[in-house]
Amino acid sequence: MTAGPWWSVPVAAGVLLCVALAAAVLAGVLDPAGGPVPQRAGRPLWEAGRLLRQRRRRIVAADLLLWRLGLAGPLVVALLMVVVVPLGDRVVADLPAGVVWFNAMDVLLWAAVWLAGWGANSAYGLVGGYRFLAQALGYELPLMFALTAPAVTAGSLRVAEVVAAQRERWFVVSMPVAFLVFLGAVLAFSLNGPFAYPNGRDLAGGVLAEPSGVDRLVLLAGRYALLAAGAAMAVALFLGGGAGPLLPGWLWSLVKTLAVLAALVALRGRIPVLRADRLMRAAWLVVLPATLLQVLVVAVLAVRGD
Repeated sequence: MTAGPWWSVPVAAGVLLCVALAAAVLAGVLDPAGGPVPQRAGRPLWEAGRLLRQRRRRIVAADLLLWRLGLAGPLVVALLMVVVVPLGDRVVADLPAGVVWFNAMDVLLWAAVWLAGWGANSAYGLVGGYRFLAQALGYELPLMFALTAPAVTAGSLRVAEVVAAQRERWFVVSMPVAFLVFLGAVLAFSLNGPFAYPNGRDLAGGVLAEPSGVDRLVLLAGRYALLAAGAAMAVALFLGGGAGPLLPGWLWSLVKTLAVLAALVALRGRIPVLRADRLMRAAWLVVLPATLLQVLVVAVLAVRGD
């Protein structure tokens, strides 16, 4: 695995935004209430143009600095997540603790989403921000242990070494529970699907209630970028990274990422939204024990050398 030069940072950012745009287009295509397929596919671009022209509004006494930091936070966090995700045999930053870095960026997202809700000086946004914190308490521990399972088998926290350890068998085969939990956490930290409670309709959009114009565009782009970054990390940790026949490694990484992304986008609208209290109960009483059992099995197999 080769770490990229300084100019690989804008390249990685461009690739992430293109994949996020692909997710937005796919979401529009899968929306049954949007008219003909070409019209639905072009809706994200039309919406982006509309938001760029729309005048930004704000509530009286809003904390503009913290609010704007919170609105830009998801997009920045997504960019920081992908710096440790290999694209074939290339990676922007081959950190010794890349798995921990990814998890740390997810925790940084807590502050960003809360600031996006609090800074607007709006009751709807504030409640949405607190809902996200409550939801994060439910998914974070299962996510941490889901990230631990591949690292234990590979014997390293470096993402490149986790990818290399899957030469003979992808980790999704030996740790399906961790894989599914990780995908669920990706939907959760991107505020999608059953985990869209912080931006629910009962709150007039929650953290999405007040942003408008460019502010809203940046926040929506950040959500899709988080979804794309999570899908890319799932490929690296569980689906062998760039491993595959005929095609170059970087192309395999993109193909697998788009496949995972398509599955997440298709799934998100087919599961009802969970309240934070119900999510936490299920996460702590069912998902967390199942993930711990998965890590125990993986650890025993690693000690035995299987």
